[in-house]
Amino acid sequence: QVHVVESGGGLVQPGGSLRLSCAASGSVFSINAMGWYRQAPGKQRELVATITRGGNTNYADSVKGRFTISRDNAKNTMYLQMNSLKPEDTADYYCHAAVVTKTLSAAYQRDYWGQGTQVTVSS
Repeated sequence: QVHVVESGGGLVQPGGSLRLSCAASGSVFSINAMGWYRQAPGKQRELVATITRGGNTNYADSVKGRFTISRDNAKNTMYLQMNSLKPEDTADYYCHAAVVTKTLSAAYQRDYWGQGTQVTVSS
C-alpha cells in the first residue's frame, strides 16, 4: 500500500511565499513522474507543475517565474516553492506521483494522489 501526503498549505498575504511538500511512503520501489495540480472553487483541476525522476520540469504559464518544483528521490518527496503569490493562486493543491511497486515476480506503476492541501492568498 502506498500513501501520498501533502503538507505546507495555509493562509498568506499577496506577494508572500509558501512551500508545499509531498511525501510518498509504503510500498514504494521508485517514483517516476510527479506533479502538482490545483483546483479552485467552481473550477476544474489544472496542472501547476510536473517533474520527471531525472529532474526535467514543466510549468503552467500562470506560475512560470514564481513557482519552483523540485524533488528528493532518496526521500520520495517533492516540493513546490511558491513565491509572489496572488489571490488567483488560491486553491486546493494536490500531489500526483507515478509510483513503481515491485513484487517478487514483477514491477508495476500506478498513479497516486494526495488528499490535497489548501492554499489561500488574501489580505
